[in-house]
Amino acid sequence: MKNLGISVYPEHTTKEKAYAYIREAGKLGFKRIFTCFLSVTESKEDTVRNFGEFCRTAHEAGMIVAADTNPGVFEKLGATPYDLSVFKEIGLDIIRLDGHFGETEDIAITHNKEGIRIEYNGSGTIGIENMLTCGADAENMCFCSNFFPQRHTGMGLKRYIELSSRYRRAGMRLASFITSQEKNTFGPWPVYDGLPTIEMHRDLPIDLQLRHMNAIDLAQDILIGNCFASQEELELLANTDLTKINMRIDLEEGISEAEKDIIFWDRHAHRDDCNELIVRSSWPRVVFKGISIPARPRPEKTVHRGDVVVVNDNLEHYRGELWIALQDLELSDEYNLVGRLSAHEEILLDWIRPRYAFGFIR
Repeated sequence: MKNLGISVYPEHTTKEKAYAYIREAGKLGFKRIFTCFLSVTESKEDTVRNFGEFCRTAHEAGMIVAADTNPGVFEKLGATPYDLSVFKEIGLDIIRLDGHFGETEDIAITHNKEGIRIEYNGSGTIGIENMLTCGADAENMCFCSNFFPQRHTGMGLKRYIELSSRYRRAGMRLASFITSQEKNTFGPWPVYDGLPTIEMHRDLPIDLQLRHMNAIDLAQDILIGNCFASQEELELLANTDLTKINMRIDLEEGISEAEKDIIFWDRHAHRDDCNELIVRSSWPRVVFKGISIPARPRPEKTVHRGDVVVVNDNLEHYRGELWIALQDLELSDEYNLVGRLSAHEEILLDWIRPRYAFGFIR
């Protein structure tokens, strides 16, 4: 099951704002919080006290907390790969290792008696197979991608898939980041251009980022990297249907109620015997059999990638089928143009595989 999460950097805001954000996200069903110890300048005593309260607030809201660390953080807090008691005292559920201690220690830390999960960097090449062969506790390991504050530096989609697939094949849970589009958001560092994992997500609507991550189907925990996301964004993510690939559609003017019923039918699925030309949902011709779909003039005979058509009365046997064009096609008057995918939504088309369920957002 996929979980949503937020990121909170309490050293850069007030306690009141941070805790209100945590509580609101918890109410909406968010399950994880990411925070960063790398940017914390407090003393050990202040870190233990302040982040202890932070973790208690998160737990009361029904959320778990992961903190980014490295060997320098361990040294500052008096921890070692063999002694995580200070992190237990703080109340952390997950320790993310932004840096490494060496193969022996990186394996030993997975057996910590404090029961804290160890999260490795999913945006780097980790010798996961060797670690497991040498005795790392797979049940106590997970992975988390990097986020990238600097524009043009986020991961390419191909590389993200390559690395993430490797860790998922090893049975590891993976977290990745999307970014709020609110103005004046921030992360742990003084860079304010969004905090996505994948570069192509940087300027996209936040719910499209989520739906794209869901379609790629590698990250099981999808976290907002910057804060504070708006109330509207939090609610939008919380209400996003992740059970299938859903796309926003801009409807053509003048389409019939029957066509709308077909478009927003909730059980579309791509045919098993598919091709590279169209996404084809053929069951509506059975479910809506007998409903008239009058042909509408279509001056332009070419449909383009992302255009959505429904077979009309001129081809009665297939009437009611819904297609999404994957490339430019010449179509006869037997097909009504009913809409087109909204801006940028076409990035989801590559992920509708044979027999996959898909749908449209009203």
